[in-house]
Amino acid sequence: MSTPQHTELLGLSNQRLNEIVEAHGQASYRARQLLDGLYRQRWSSLEEFSNLPRSFRQQLAETGHTVGLPRVERRFTSSDGTVRYLLAFSDGQSVETVWMPEGDGGEAGDGSEVGDAELRDLDAADKREENVLSPGSWHRATICVSSQVGCAVDCAFCMTAFLGLKRNLSAGEIIGQILAVLNDQQVEMERDRINLVFMGQGEPFLNYDNFMQAVRLLVEEAGIPASRMTVSTSGIVPRIADFGQETVRPKLAVSLNAPREKLRTEIMPITKKWTIEKLMSALREFPLRQRERLTFEYVLLAGVNDNVTHARELVDLVRGLRAKVNLIALNPGPGIPFATPSPDAVAQFQNILIKAGIPAFVRRPRGRDIYAACGQLKHTTELVQLA
Repeated sequence: MSTPQHTELLGLSNQRLNEIVEAHGQASYRARQLLDGLYRQRWSSLEEFSNLPRSFRQQLAETGHTVGLPRVERRFTSSDGTVRYLLAFSDGQSVETVWMPEGDGGEAGDGSEVGDAELRDLDAADKREENVLSPGSWHRATICVSSQVGCAVDCAFCMTAFLGLKRNLSAGEIIGQILAVLNDQQVEMERDRINLVFMGQGEPFLNYDNFMQAVRLLVEEAGIPASRMTVSTSGIVPRIADFGQETVRPKLAVSLNAPREKLRTEIMPITKKWTIEKLMSALREFPLRQRERLTFEYVLLAGVNDNVTHARELVDLVRGLRAKVNLIALNPGPGIPFATPSPDAVAQFQNILIKAGIPAFVRRPRGRDIYAACGQLKHTTELVQLA
């Protein structure tokens, strides 16, 4: 007797779920009950689907269907409340997903309701003596989501580059990270404010179809508004154009990190394929919504891209765009050949942008002590004190 083919329900299109329901001789409304159990109830096994007849659940199990939620393999908790999850999939591959209570200020000033709230929170944080949250004290949170196992972009300042690219994640595996973290944190969507940033391992626009399928299901079935989502790309120019035509889409952030071609190519080899000129041309054509701003992410590397000249060149590059800049002081890690700039250098860089009329914000490092901060995701299990 042959073993039934394994099929994970999470991430399947509504049409595919309807086909499964019909193939098992069930009424069409059972598809809606499946969707409710998957995305609203966040059930992890077919046995939990109490809204379905036991006979149907048994049929699904016997024909190789499973929910598809990843398993929490490891959990690392930072002194600032950030949690880094190592989540395992059914084929043995795993990715990292990060829970950040109160976020990191990354969406501040992007023109959205979320960005306005972050602006207020940043002002409040500046008035506190320290930025450490006690467990359960958060009033909103951000989940940083991976889109690939590893990454092929090979940015010189990012620990994920050491992994290389193993494979793309399915839509269900992208969604599954979010649902697994929501379950672990006991989040109630009707009560708690959750933001999503697709800025974990991988380049989302090199897994575009699965990424967008996940976004649509998260909006339509899980009830998370696209306005509470941001995706970051290293600059996959053709997909930026495609993304601008989507009816439902997150906000767009671009990992820039250098204002001139030669320097950006050295730290981001992908620039050889899609030059700064091509990237900026695509962004100037990008159809922004009312009040929306593009976000440029700029990782500051001491003595490499962080001086006054670089700041002025960045001003010239983004001038005329409805945009903001997030400055990220390098989050260090083993094997990264760069140093973190001084707070004075970061402040000087920021002030040049602000004086030129470009909104600029310094993203708060979250979870540095557990390798959970931007650029640190590499399945690290041995934690050391970082400078």
